[in-house]
Amino acid sequence: MLKRIKNLLRDNLVGIAILIAISIAILSLINIGKQPIQINNLDKYEHALAYFILTFICLIAFKKTKINEYSIVFCCFIYGIIIEALQVIVTTYRSGDVLDIVANTTGILIAYIVYFLFLRKI
Repeated sequence: MLKRIKNLLRDNLVGIAILIAISIAILSLINIGKQPIQINNLDKYEHALAYFILTFICLIAFKKTKINEYSIVFCCFIYGIIIEALQVIVTTYRSGDVLDIVANTTGILIAYIVYFLFLRKI
């Protein structure tokens, strides 16, 4: 049973990566409203975690393709900038933030380091 689940996940990682990217876009562009728990800079940790997951899954999903790791990291970085720009352009209730881009980049770099150290050669 676990082997079946593992194979199912491995065979659908590109689709999972796309769903994660879409989820990030939706969560970044909808009006969330006031958070019930106020923690200073919590959103920066959320950004870092979201882009860590996106980048890590993309690196694994595209591992056996001709797309190199640096292109994946660069695309995730540009995607984060585009989402921040869209917050300014298409919404009145969200604002783009340079510190969000820094948090996104932090998550991306940590994902690359973890991938490089543990999964690159597998």
